[in-house]
Amino acid sequence: MARDRGTPEVNAGSMADIAFLLLIFFLVTTTIASDKGVSLRLPPKAPDTQQNEVRKNERNIFKVLVNSSDRVLVNNEPMTDLNELRPLVKEFVMNYGRDPKLSESPKDAVVSFKADRGTSYATYIEILDNLKGAYNEIYAANVGLTVEQYLKLDRKKPREKKMYEDSKIGRDGNKIPMSISIADPTKSGS
Repeated sequence: MARDRGTPEVNAGSMADIAFLLLIFFLVTTTIASDKGVSLRLPPKAPDTQQNEVRKNERNIFKVLVNSSDRVLVNNEPMTDLNELRPLVKEFVMNYGRDPKLSESPKDAVVSFKADRGTSYATYIEILDNLKGAYNEIYAANVGLTVEQYLKLDRKKPREKKMYEDSKIGRDGNKIPMSISIADPTKSGS
């Protein structure tokens, strides 16, 4: 005599436990990648909300413009090789008034950088890297170090902190600020 056992079923009572354990495992072991981006130190917010217009002598402004096609203008002259940018910035900043077409002194020199919204990130970063690199080369040369050695200075150590601070003093005794002005990007194609 045959017994009717019905259709066989899989015991799914422990499936919820297994799924929950897998969920916890992936939550604990997963690392979330975060983009580091470009680190910039913004100036502190001015207590006065009014924008004071600062007039600078045109001679003291080194202009770098990039359009949406990644074409670069440096002081209204086209530039195709961005490796030429770093020496030009160094020459402009460290002029000390010798050449009337360049800055009057390092403390008055301002590098103005303006990009278009359509500018590629690679070009934007390369230009910004060259502008900052020019200042780092100036600072490193002031204390007789290579750029790599200068960038590795540990400011927690008194001797290296002093060297870091001395690197920013020009031969006229004034501080050489890293004056890179990054303007708001223009609309694409303008």
